[in-house]
Amino acid sequence: MVVWGTTFVSSKVLLDHGLMPDEIFFLRFLQAYLALIPLCHRRWLAKSWRDELIFLGLGIFGGSAYFLAENTALQFSTTSNVSILVGSTPLVTALLLGAIYKADRLSLKQSLGSVVAFVGMALVVINGQLVLQLNPLGDSLALAASLTWAIYSLFMRWISGNYSTLFITRKVFFYGLVTIVPFMLLSGHTPQWAHISQPVVLYNLLYLGLIASSLCYLLWNYVLKVIGTIKATNYIYMQSFITMLAAKLVLGERITLMAILGVVLLISGLVILQKNKHKA
Repeated sequence: MVVWGTTFVSSKVLLDHGLMPDEIFFLRFLQAYLALIPLCHRRWLAKSWRDELIFLGLGIFGGSAYFLAENTALQFSTTSNVSILVGSTPLVTALLLGAIYKADRLSLKQSLGSVVAFVGMALVVINGQLVLQLNPLGDSLALAASLTWAIYSLFMRWISGNYSTLFITRKVFFYGLVTIVPFMLLSGHTPQWAHISQPVVLYNLLYLGLIASSLCYLLWNYVLKVIGTIKATNYIYMQSFITMLAAKLVLGERITLMAILGVVLLISGLVILQKNKHKA
């Protein structure tokens, strides 16, 4: 979450230097995929076509569809709106799993913790800016991004016990790349060497590809397997706090008392949530 919380700043730097959202996604996933091949090259196909289709779903919902929905939402809605709505992913994931598995429905204590953490996260994102502008299209896309990551976590639950984390993560990157290419062909966006060769662009791309994608997807997929989908996903609430700190250090953005109050609520909500011993 510390790394993923800083990716918004890196992506903003790349966008400011002329790269398009689909180009950034393609370049970061291409690096991540190539980095994992030397570590996982003995098996290329899943054990069954059913599993292969699940891997395709993972690449779409945890890759191309998620990033396209989130980045396109930013073009129509405000950053605050998108951050808050995408930040609802833990709650959306819990509701999705609860609808499918009765044993995973939120208890009263968990519901309280989720609400407290979500309010805290929202205050951190708003950070003293009390004007939220509604945009139906942009806000719907942001919610769609939240839902796609929830579905990704659900698919991971179905497949994680049958394959190694390395194999799963490599397949996610492969299908993420395959499904973003048609969009790039339609949009006409292709990475330009004149943009990529700039040192600040290259360094941020390497960070997004090798650290935020290759390493962090490996860690995330392992964490989902070890501590469970709901408990792991709750940590996504922390991203807003990390993004706030990164924006302060790199972009010089201010931190208000509202944001500090939000951090207190966010951590309190997480404490309530993580006291629950149930693994989902």
